[in-house]
Amino acid sequence: MRPTASVTDDEFLRYATESTATIRRTAYRLCRDEHTADDLTQTTLAKLFTAWPRLGQDVNLDAYARKVLVRTAIDEHRRRLRRHETTVGELPPVPVPPAAVENVLDVRAALVRLPPGQRAAVVLRYCADLTLAETARHLNCAEGTVKSQAAKGLAALREFLSPHHSTA
Repeated sequence: MRPTASVTDDEFLRYATESTATIRRTAYRLCRDEHTADDLTQTTLAKLFTAWPRLGQDVNLDAYARKVLVRTAIDEHRRRLRRHETTVGELPPVPVPPAAVENVLDVRAALVRLPPGQRAAVVLRYCADLTLAETARHLNCAEGTVKSQAAKGLAALREFLSPHHSTA
């Protein structure tokens, strides 16, 4: 809310602290969405921080911040218009029909029967669709361990789900 600017970070921090609520309210009035207003406020403050060293002592910071905010809101609105999804007349064909509920329940029950390491490897690799390296990183183990745990888990699942397997 200060009428003049200085080139120090402390002065910017003071200005940002005093003005954030006002910028946020104005942003909300521009877009009528809380999350978008938060993003606009953050972007405005970042742009203001970048320009801070170039602003002279005679600059009206509130007017400058409003100008940056309005331009940022317009830019964001234009970006959203360009990203707009288009509707189509009909859905594309589904390559694989969805699994029957009974099959899904059977797979879930079989997964629960796996030891925790095998279950984690199978779920991360094949349900979460992570790469071998990502799975190893999540499990904090070597890639070879993920390979063997996943192979053992898949073999056990095949056995559990085979028609001749008894559930007793």
